[in-house]
Amino acid sequence: MDILIIKPSSLGDIIHGLQVAQSLKAQLPDTRITWVAREIFAPLVEACACVDEVIVFHRKAGWAGLRQCIREIRARRYDWLWDMQGLARSGLMTWRARAGKKAGRRDNREGARLAYQLMPELPPNGATSHAQEILLNFLPLLGLEPKVAGPLRFREVTAPNLPPEAVGALVLFPGSRRAEKEWPGFAELTEKLLAAAPATRIVWAGDQPVTAPLEWPRERFFNLTGKTTLPELVPLVAQARLCVCNDSGPMHLAAALGTETVAIFGPTPPERFGPWPLTNPCHHVVQAPETGLNGLAVEAVFAPVAAALAGSEGDIA
Repeated sequence: MDILIIKPSSLGDIIHGLQVAQSLKAQLPDTRITWVAREIFAPLVEACACVDEVIVFHRKAGWAGLRQCIREIRARRYDWLWDMQGLARSGLMTWRARAGKKAGRRDNREGARLAYQLMPELPPNGATSHAQEILLNFLPLLGLEPKVAGPLRFREVTAPNLPPEAVGALVLFPGSRRAEKEWPGFAELTEKLLAAAPATRIVWAGDQPVTAPLEWPRERFFNLTGKTTLPELVPLVAQARLCVCNDSGPMHLAAALGTETVAIFGPTPPERFGPWPLTNPCHHVVQAPETGLNGLAVEAVFAPVAAALAGSEGDIA
């Protein structure tokens, strides 16, 4: 079976979609999966073991990029098409595609549903369900179980920008796609961890550069923000001792890879966007008070981080 999955962005949503694709391939091993992804996310999707081909959507190229993407989509006929984005652009791609059956998410917007023949049912909590639950409900369209098939698997990724000292480190992601989801306490948390866990190496990572104090010990702290590719995050996160993240794509990547994670939430509800599954004992959620992320004390994040580190190595003073 040939299936086309349209999920151009964002990183966290793509991670959720890839987990569905991996489950699809685990239950139907002969399936060939083609994926439509934005140019900035395409390298990560190409590295995912369950994806056979990637069609790159050059969103920054405007209408020319959309037309080129549609031409590539129409170059082959598919048995199934799943629009996991559910917006006008993905609906247009779906409408123009050549596929036997076309399905799109029931909570679609911007008129995308006009391109669909089928829509999977929403989970019991409807559109307020967890994002992963909503996408897993595409699987029953093929008579498959709506479940995740283990940690997300990737092909081997070359990582020339990762220093050897980053392997097995405590990895912190101080950034997020939206500024209002960024907790301002990462520098203070790092200072506290450097003092309390003398045997622990700490890495800051993320796509945007973040300035760190120069006086932190170079043999124990590594600032890789803005210095790594998206695929390089896979080995960094997969081998991390623990990840500490805002509500962000890297948080979902860490959860999907099976890495223990402390996730910091402010304006967004963890019930809908937290590390999946929420019941995993290795997924620790820290919710900011009503005053917002600026009111979240460093100690409230340090406590679960210290407990997780003590449980693995016992080197927290």
